[in-house]
Amino acid sequence: MSPRTQVDVPTELAASHRKYFGDRGRGWVAALPELAADCLDRWGLRPDGPPMCGAVALVLPVLRTDGSPAVLKLQPVDEETCGEPIALRTWDGNGAVRLLEHDPDSGAMLLERLNADRSLAAVGDDLAAVQILSELLARLCTVPAPAELRHLADIAADMLDRVPSALTLLTDPSGRRLVEDCAGAVRELLTEPGDRLLHWDLHFYNVLAPHPSDQREPWLAIDPKPLAGDPGFELLPALHNRWDEVVASGDVSRAVRRRFDLMTEVLGLERQRALGWTLGRVLQNVLWDIENGDVTVHSGPDGTIVRALLGSS
Repeated sequence: MSPRTQVDVPTELAASHRKYFGDRGRGWVAALPELAADCLDRWGLRPDGPPMCGAVALVLPVLRTDGSPAVLKLQPVDEETCGEPIALRTWDGNGAVRLLEHDPDSGAMLLERLNADRSLAAVGDDLAAVQILSELLARLCTVPAPAELRHLADIAADMLDRVPSALTLLTDPSGRRLVEDCAGAVRELLTEPGDRLLHWDLHFYNVLAPHPSDQREPWLAIDPKPLAGDPGFELLPALHNRWDEVVASGDVSRAVRRRFDLMTEVLGLERQRALGWTLGRVLQNVLWDIENGDVTVHSGPDGTIVRALLGSS
């Protein structure tokens, strides 16, 4: 019997889990080499390059028994990650990375390998990149969400419940006005949250080119945090992308509105409704910031985006 493959955990992944998950994160990282070895054995995989990682997941390039390239993705199973295999199985490779194998107990996923060195951020023309991302979103959001996913209605209601407490922490009138404007937009839409399958985190770095061995699509989405809801809730990450270029344009409001108008046109969204759910996404961000001690929420990109969109509505 050949010895089991030893997988080294990247130091930055271990540090991230210690920082964000404490003892639970340390325990998961300690068990990670054994989990990786089990998956390699179970699915007949051979490592094919150094491990990669984000803040949460280990991604190991591998070769399958037939020699085809793939990646093994390992991450804790929690509210943030449990829906990913459900969404990928539902999309079945249509605009998104294809799920090849899944172990529901550990959360391990075997995915088709894409080109990790070429994301949508590499596209030189900013609006061309937004166009590509919007066309992907339009395809992904045509699918009804599976019943077991989280619902935007619940997330929106929870945000509104947290608003009064957040407002007590804000002394700056601009910050309070930002929260109140966003909360008001969400209240108006709360009874119509939508039922489409949302990616919830589609930005330029979560859109990759295909692997050179498989050119089935020019660009594919990865790493969804899926949700059932209105596609208008999907737009904010792309409005943030390459923010330095938005600022360098000399007219930030115009640059924000150009991206927003392009996205709503490609997705076929009613503009006012999309604006409301974009303000809802801003509210989600600023509540996280306030609850983590940042009370300067009006001065960052989110505040600028809100002012740009409300000024044009």
